[in-house]
Amino acid sequence: MPNRKRPLVVVTRKLPDIVETRMRELFDARLNLDDKPMSHADLAEAARVADVLVPTITDHIDAAVLGQSGEKLKLIANFGNGVDNIDVATALQRGITVTNTPGVLTEDTADMTMALILAVPRRLAEGSTVLSGDKDWSGWTPTWMLGHRIWGKRLGIIGMGRIGQAVARRARAFGLQIHYHNRRRVPAEVEEELEATYWESLDQMLARMDIISVNCPHTPATYHLLSARRLKLMRPDAYVVNTARGEVIDENALARMIEAGELAGTGLDVFENEPAVNPKLVRLARAGKVVLLPHMGSATMEGRIDMGEKVIINIRTFMDGHRPPDRVLPSML
Repeated sequence: MPNRKRPLVVVTRKLPDIVETRMRELFDARLNLDDKPMSHADLAEAARVADVLVPTITDHIDAAVLGQSGEKLKLIANFGNGVDNIDVATALQRGITVTNTPGVLTEDTADMTMALILAVPRRLAEGSTVLSGDKDWSGWTPTWMLGHRIWGKRLGIIGMGRIGQAVARRARAFGLQIHYHNRRRVPAEVEEELEATYWESLDQMLARMDIISVNCPHTPATYHLLSARRLKLMRPDAYVVNTARGEVIDENALARMIEAGELAGTGLDVFENEPAVNPKLVRLARAGKVVLLPHMGSATMEGRIDMGEKVIINIRTFMDGHRPPDRVLPSML
């Protein structure tokens, strides 16, 4: 952009060096070098002065922040796939375009989902602490640390988008039978490729599955989609895995049911009130009944760089007067 003023781009968190360097080359980029989360007031000030705001999923760009935005702010280029951290409707009303970074984290998140699908029934986290704990390992015995085979089990996927389909492809290789519930049925050729069974009724699917994988976004319609009522539909020997958004599951109900033996266990990479983790879940993890990970599903260097490149493309396209490729509208949520 040699012939016009470069836009002021405010980046709320530290990004990979290669991404930040490219942003400095292309824009008047204001970086967060110490990586401390911005306060609500800091975000409001950033919205007031920036031409482009680049937040992450931990930054809540709500109506109050947007109400402080100046006339300069025309683009919020989210560094992340989900946009539940942004009041997209209010942004649109104020003439602010919102973009995200879809597609680049599909394989990484699906890998982590499959890791949890393996880890929970096979008690991997519990077993790993045996060798690093205070007690000595007495050696192999025929009846110790018995988990459950996943080959031949039924996997119910909630949300059959890019990530859900990537999970299904991996799960098929492990011998799991694929079932799914989605807002819309996927095309017949996708069902045929994945040998997937569609359930219009989530309740009916939940009652029949051995493992449930949550792979849908958090929207008002999916908040506590797995409510206490729905969790009680599941069999006591079933497992739940969530690498999507913590708000989709009623965590308190989930913890109570696992503690009472009404569910076999869970593997969670996301939590309802991040970064706080439900103390009941922490106690269950210490007891070896659940596997908890600190939101690592998309945490690969390759994925983060790809996200940054998407953000840059969205900004450049918008500043060149064109519609950015990853624009988000309220109707899409």
